[in-house]
Amino acid sequence: MVEVQLRINGTVHTCEIPPQVSLLDVLREHLGLTGTKKGCDQGACGACTVLVDGERINSCLTLAVQYAGREVTTIEGVAGEQGPHPLQAAFIRNDGFQCGYCTSGQICSAIGMLAEHASGAPSLVTEHLAATGAELTDAEIRERMSGNLCRCGAYNGIVDAIREVATAKARRELAEDGDGRADREHTAARAGRPAAAAEAVR
Repeated sequence: MVEVQLRINGTVHTCEIPPQVSLLDVLREHLGLTGTKKGCDQGACGACTVLVDGERINSCLTLAVQYAGREVTTIEGVAGEQGPHPLQAAFIRNDGFQCGYCTSGQICSAIGMLAEHASGAPSLVTEHLAATGAELTDAEIRERMSGNLCRCGAYNGIVDAIREVATAKARRELAEDGDGRADREHTAARAGRPAAAAEAVR
């Protein structure tokens, strides 16, 4: 037995476990966080997907002791103080689930996937590997989410939900950038210099 401290959803848990126990089994059997599902137990279905420091992993294939001191986020931790995570709400609106067994893994994977796309990480279907800000097409979403299986076949709703959230995020960022540009132009006008000069010092 070894003692390991795991930070799960912002809370530190001290566990005394055999060193060969998977992160999935610690979450479910030791900590009672059963939102993360055990499907194939072989890393093939994605039902056990969680986030570690914002990156998605299959928790059934990893040892719990590997993640001491790192930030693990399960489906129980993705919602904010204001309510459900945007992806959780979008899955409901777009019928992105049926039996719900794979849904926690799908949502955690989608959160990690959107972060990967935003960072410029390409996928197998990315047309221009060197391009930044590549469009998140349905083909991109399907390829990037291909490690998460849905036995009910709710793939169309899953894609629609992810696309909805990605589009809303892009619109917010565009609006924020527009507001920032307007602020810079206003500041430049008050300072008596052209807006282009203000943009140059951005």
